[in-house]
Amino acid sequence: MAEPVTYTVECGGERIDVYLSALTGKTRSYIKQLSDCGGVLLNGERFKCGKILKTGDVLTVTEEEKTLNAEPEELPLEVIYEDDDLAVVNKRQGMSVHPGAGNKSGTLVNALLYRFGKLSAAGGEIRPGIVHRLDKDTSGVLLVAKNDKAHLSLSNQLSRREVKKKYLAVLEGNVKSDEGEIRTYMGRSPRDRKKMAVLPQGKEAITFYKVLQRFRSNCFAEFYIKTGRTHQIRVHAQYIGHPVVGDKTYGYSKQKFSLNGQLLHAAQITFKHPSTGEELTFMAPLPDYFKEVLTKLEREGE
Repeated sequence: MAEPVTYTVECGGERIDVYLSALTGKTRSYIKQLSDCGGVLLNGERFKCGKILKTGDVLTVTEEEKTLNAEPEELPLEVIYEDDDLAVVNKRQGMSVHPGAGNKSGTLVNALLYRFGKLSAAGGEIRPGIVHRLDKDTSGVLLVAKNDKAHLSLSNQLSRREVKKKYLAVLEGNVKSDEGEIRTYMGRSPRDRKKMAVLPQGKEAITFYKVLQRFRSNCFAEFYIKTGRTHQIRVHAQYIGHPVVGDKTYGYSKQKFSLNGQLLHAAQITFKHPSTGEELTFMAPLPDYFKEVLTKLEREGE
């Protein structure tokens, strides 16, 4: 069996099969079959069909290992740094970090297994070596653990908020203040379970931003996140009325540029080496398509 995955319900009122289907992208019939076999537990126990969830309920999902399995695959991979304990890679836009439903190949994990062979097992069968993630259409620097000791050290640094990450983004419109803090609570959107949203309840999300360059109808900004919520920067950018350019989920329905995803790039990461304790900083340069948009925006003001 694969490693169990736990979900805490942030907004109740839905049937379990409906909730998990929207969350995972799998069919309700598959969820039901999995439940019948004991693969879905509610607060640690089996449940009757049609059970309605309450806020705070905990769902534990355990799938057959064969349904999700990561295999080595020769794929383009930019390695910024590597040693016996870890690697730092520059993930390209459009590449998922690990296999999932309907996405069992072509991921960063497949490429990492081909390149390095052995990775830490702490992330589970389909997430070997993965300490933290980036959205599929977000590019940039990402840490990979080669052994469990390194994985534990890096994970602890992340949980203690000691890892510093800088992101760069092009936003719609111009943010009024040159810099600021966005502090909200975030959770799964009650309208669309695949999306996140700012909610009265949920987990605290803190984002700092600074405008680096202003254009006629856009701005170029850097972001630092104190918390690491799913889609945090994208949701917060939408929340302040300036979504990330190219964001098909949280951005404008009509986009100015022909892009394959949002202009959000993880540009820099700082952490302590798990073996030596030395503070290290690594950077990933902006992708060409990102720089091309910045050039076009600069020309608009000429």
